[in-house]
Amino acid sequence: MTLFELQPNEQFISNTTLKEATQKLNRLITDLQKRPLPADLIQTINSKIDRINTSTLLGKPFEKLVSTTLGELLKLLEKELKLVPKYHFRNQWMALGMSAFGLPFGVIFGVSLGNMAFLGIGLPMGMAIGIAVGTALDEKAKKEDRQLNLTSEE
Repeated sequence: MTLFELQPNEQFISNTTLKEATQKLNRLITDLQKRPLPADLIQTINSKIDRINTSTLLGKPFEKLVSTTLGELLKLLEKELKLVPKYHFRNQWMALGMSAFGLPFGVIFGVSLGNMAFLGIGLPMGMAIGIAVGTALDEKAKKEDRQLNLTSEE
């Protein structure tokens, strides 16, 4: 069983946001065609792509359908096969580092120096920690060939 292709649509050309989302979806489909996938997963992906191909929506609703479908597919692939897009962990851990490490560090600096204006010092520290952890996880995913290339550069 093979994956369906995204059928060209006039809306893809005229709307830049939609064009970018469909290019990502096409790159995802191309990347997935090179990988061995379970038949039930292929069937699920094909039904989602078919929903876009047969849609009669125009404008913003169609744009939302494409973006939502891309997000659903990425979540499904992460859950089922542990496949993630490039920089997935870096982006995830950057926010986590700022909130889980940065704010507590900032509070510690603020309290210890007696001036809560130093609260902001912890955020870049937490961001750096988060980026370091996320980049390490991205490298691990790349070594295990669990990384999807959704960007135009290699």
